[in-house]
Amino acid sequence: MFKAVVGHSNDPDSLSAVEEVIQQCVSSLARDIPKAGIIFAAIDFEHSLILQKIHQAFPGIELIGGTTDGEISSVLEFQQDSITLMLFCSDEVEIYAGVGRKVSGDPITATKQAVEEAKAKSTAEPKLCLTHPESLTTSGVSILNGLKLALGQDVPIFGGLAGDQSRYQNTYQFFQTEVLSDSIPILIFSGTILFSHAVASGWHPIGQISKVTKVDKNILYEIDGKPALDFYHHYLGLLPPSMEYPLAVFDQNGKNFYIRAPISYNQESGSITFFGDIPDQAVIQISEAAYEDILAASKSSFMNALDNYLGTEPSAVLFFSCVARRQILGTRAQEEYQNTKLSLTGHLPACGFYSYGEIAPIDRISQTQFHNETFVTLILGNR
Repeated sequence: MFKAVVGHSNDPDSLSAVEEVIQQCVSSLARDIPKAGIIFAAIDFEHSLILQKIHQAFPGIELIGGTTDGEISSVLEFQQDSITLMLFCSDEVEIYAGVGRKVSGDPITATKQAVEEAKAKSTAEPKLCLTHPESLTTSGVSILNGLKLALGQDVPIFGGLAGDQSRYQNTYQFFQTEVLSDSIPILIFSGTILFSHAVASGWHPIGQISKVTKVDKNILYEIDGKPALDFYHHYLGLLPPSMEYPLAVFDQNGKNFYIRAPISYNQESGSITFFGDIPDQAVIQISEAAYEDILAASKSSFMNALDNYLGTEPSAVLFFSCVARRQILGTRAQEEYQNTKLSLTGHLPACGFYSYGEIAPIDRISQTQFHNETFVTLILGNR
């Protein structure tokens, strides 16, 4: 058995909100006891109070989560300034939490600590990892690389970086009853878990194929031996680099690509700063998307994940979407979840959030990548 339930409240009062969420979950549990959970919350709640109340209601639960830039669930669909909780019950799937602290100082050590703590509780090898790490103090790519090193390259990793409603000042991560910053909480699933996933962005590469010739992590200095800003001016004229025209960065086989969105630029040096690291010598193209392309991608991501599910009856779905998608879509952001809901014939408990960077393999056979401006669907079950 593997079961998931969801609670979601947009009550602005922290105590009222968490009590509503807990009551929703208790009603859906029908006396089943949850083993683990993941909670997504807006930045202005009393997070310590919320975590304490959840642990009082469900003693011994393995709980992670963090702050967001918008929340999604099958209860209230898309919301801002809300909290949503998904709980997992199973007598066949092991689910354990771990945390790494001070990740900006040493991502390798912090991610190793998180993995070792979770694995020490388990009797089986990890099948997949969920994470909701820090986003502002260090590179999401460095966190992901540390996780891949600690877990092994064959364990897929899913999740998104914590947010703070586009203030870009301070994010929080949750581990059990602790409210942390500069940390990486994880959940590791072992045993008879079945899962499938898919990613889609809606952006399409256009223009000439180029190569990164000078880069320092997420600061891109040169493309094809010329200032990166010249590359953008060639396509956009006097318009500055923007999230509407990110880079498509191709993987080593040259077939699949992930998205890198620009944050800012330096007129004097001609450099552009992006939301994620870009490899040296990477093959790139500028990309574009219309509103309908972006919205179609959320449906495509969900439908492909559903088609890839090898079981007969999925138990839950998690969504990780990008703050840039929410900002570009504006009032139409709610359509991202609605597109997935309309594709279902029955009820499937859903939970998710808008992040500062998404984590998932590009496809079923690729290693996990760090994404920008992408919609990730993860479907879970065990039958």
